[in-house]
Amino acid sequence: MRAIDVHLHPSTQEMERTLGKFRDEMIKYYRRTTPTRSEEEMAEDYRSLDIVGIPVAFDAETHTGEPPCTNDYVAGLIKRYPDVFIGGFASVDPLKGQSAIDDATRAVRELGLMGVKFAPSLQGFALDDRRFYPLWETIAGLGVPIQVHMGTTGLGAGSPGGLGIKLEYGRPIPYLDNFAADFPQLTIIACHPGWPWTDELIAVLLHKRNVVSELSGWMPKYFPPSLVHEVKGRLQDKVMFGSDYPALSPKRWLDEFAEMFPAPVQDKVFRDNARQILNLTI
Repeated sequence: MRAIDVHLHPSTQEMERTLGKFRDEMIKYYRRTTPTRSEEEMAEDYRSLDIVGIPVAFDAETHTGEPPCTNDYVAGLIKRYPDVFIGGFASVDPLKGQSAIDDATRAVRELGLMGVKFAPSLQGFALDDRRFYPLWETIAGLGVPIQVHMGTTGLGAGSPGGLGIKLEYGRPIPYLDNFAADFPQLTIIACHPGWPWTDELIAVLLHKRNVVSELSGWMPKYFPPSLVHEVKGRLQDKVMFGSDYPALSPKRWLDEFAEMFPAPVQDKVFRDNARQILNLTI
């Protein structure tokens, strides 16, 4: 097994429907070439690369008006293709209140998903807003990690007003830092390099032991120099491989990373860190 992709999205019609009004701009932003795939084609993409993956659901319905790619769908995808999809992250919409709490509980206890993913800028909320602390307390009580989108996003990029997305909510300081300080019992996975606040994200990663990162959404050759330096050094045990498939090619990501980083760092980022952080036995 070459790698564990800890952040991928279904490339199927289910996710295309969820992207809705954001789809065209996202394709332009990422210069995406991966077409919409069937589930079997998607699974074969991963088999052919000797990679296993962790798909992510998506629910920002209240803020965007687009239907979710549901937790049930992702759980079903894992059940149908367990050889390549080894677990998944749920998504709940914090603006749905008690329903979000109930959905998170069901996703973990009944569907068997391994954590919960949030995208504050897309979902329209601040991580440290105390209205959402009952949700964080519930997830902490379930004993699972969360993923949190940090930095800019390709969704809405190039559109008037960014289609209503406010990038500020993806800023590591103060939002992620305050959140991590208030919930030290949570394992928090910061998604993406956090640009244009990469140095803020690095500071949080170095300061908060309960915060780790995955590097999806950016090809390694575009990583800011400070991130390259820290992944080779102090952060090599705290970062994981994620592709953001189908927006980016997992093969190209891994090949670029291998050209830039020494073999011991590759082993950690491609596989070993995910095994330890996510308690994987593969």
